[in-house]
Amino acid sequence: MTVHLEVAEGIGTLRLDRPPMNALDIATQDRLKELAEEATRRDDVRAVVIYGGEKVFAAGADIKEMQVMDHAAMIQRSRGLQDAFTAVARIPKPVVAAVTGYALGGGCELALCADFRIAGENAKLGQPEILLGLIPGAGGTQRLSRLVGPSKAKDLIFTGRQVKADEALALGLVDRVVPAAEVYEQAHAWAARLAKGPAIALRAAKEAIDTGLETDIETGLAVERNWFAGLFATEDRERGMRSFVEEGPGKAKFL
Repeated sequence: MTVHLEVAEGIGTLRLDRPPMNALDIATQDRLKELAEEATRRDDVRAVVIYGGEKVFAAGADIKEMQVMDHAAMIQRSRGLQDAFTAVARIPKPVVAAVTGYALGGGCELALCADFRIAGENAKLGQPEILLGLIPGAGGTQRLSRLVGPSKAKDLIFTGRQVKADEALALGLVDRVVPAAEVYEQAHAWAARLAKGPAIALRAAKEAIDTGLETDIETGLAVERNWFAGLFATEDRERGMRSFVEEGPGKAKFL
């Protein structure tokens, strides 16, 4: 298998494993979707790390596989491509991408599906599809522009240039840069901290934020309002408020 889901202590690691560059061929895309949906269903997965290994995150799509596809074939496949990445983006739990080495094309788009991105100092990110006479097809035109703004997204997509970790941080494309050897450790620590939090409230926060970015503010506020009120029916809300009153802030322990 080219993608694995490894679960330990509430953390599910979605591990790309297609050496040498983790090229995202059709089989890998489909496996990614399958495991993202499994991570969504599993109660023992409370947060997710996406990781490509010590040397490379994912260098993009399998160009040799794509080269032989014609217009009709890609019409049939493009929805499956997007669905695989959307399955990752819709995991209703905190998701962090641990980015080492190249995260280009589909690799960059996969990192964009995470809630938080930790990059190694050796990371290089970009959307080079324009250099193939194409545009990003796995969400890059949409998620990148929402993350960094349309002008910066157009710069990266129009030129196809790669950016090093420090520029990616300045652009807002990644959220933290650390030594390459520490990328997974730091990503796991971020996920582990949130895995101990109130699962339903975290799900609510993620859905409210993501929905709000995709719609008008009135709809977003309605989603927020409904989730906010609904959380008053949860055990985590009772536990959190009781702990605050009896012990002070920040000491609640959630199941």
